[in-house]
Amino acid sequence: MTDPTRLSARDALIEAAFAVFSRDPSASLIQVAERAGVGRATLHRHFSSRDDLILALGRIAIAEMDEAAEAACEGARSYADALKRTLEALIPLGDRHGFLAREPIENDPTIRAEFERQLHETRDMVEKAKQEGLFDKSAPTAWIIQAYDHLLYAAWESVRAGDATPMQAADLAWRTLTTGLGGKTSES
Repeated sequence: MTDPTRLSARDALIEAAFAVFSRDPSASLIQVAERAGVGRATLHRHFSSRDDLILALGRIAIAEMDEAAEAACEGARSYADALKRTLEALIPLGDRHGFLAREPIENDPTIRAEFERQLHETRDMVEKAKQEGLFDKSAPTAWIIQAYDHLLYAAWESVRAGDATPMQAADLAWRTLTTGLGGKTSES
């Protein structure tokens, strides 16, 4: 009887590639195959080249992040709530987020279109959260989006390093985004 928790060779390669490339974007396909516990021939049966694997990872990352964000936003009471829930849902997918940020995959028209769609949706949520009063209306939306993305990555790194649980990292990232880290100070 086979172990139902064992990944298929293709799925093992995908997970290994995300893990390997999140630590070293210049890693070789041999390193990916070794991490997946398969040989190079098996890797090449599933992915004909590094570019083929990278494009597959890009499509998978976008789809998984979309699915997590959509599920997280169900039942959100406000745009602010949806942004917070999305942050919480995406932290476990930080390797996917980091991969998309580092890999030059925007030349693929499908991935570029999906990435632009995600950016547009995020921009829309941030704008509506600004209207709700979550953010200072004078703060540039692009700045807020960059802060959100970087805090997502920082939260994932904290979880990966064992410095925080996903919920602790999400709480700290959200607090940093919405209120900052400084204590109250009085100006002289």
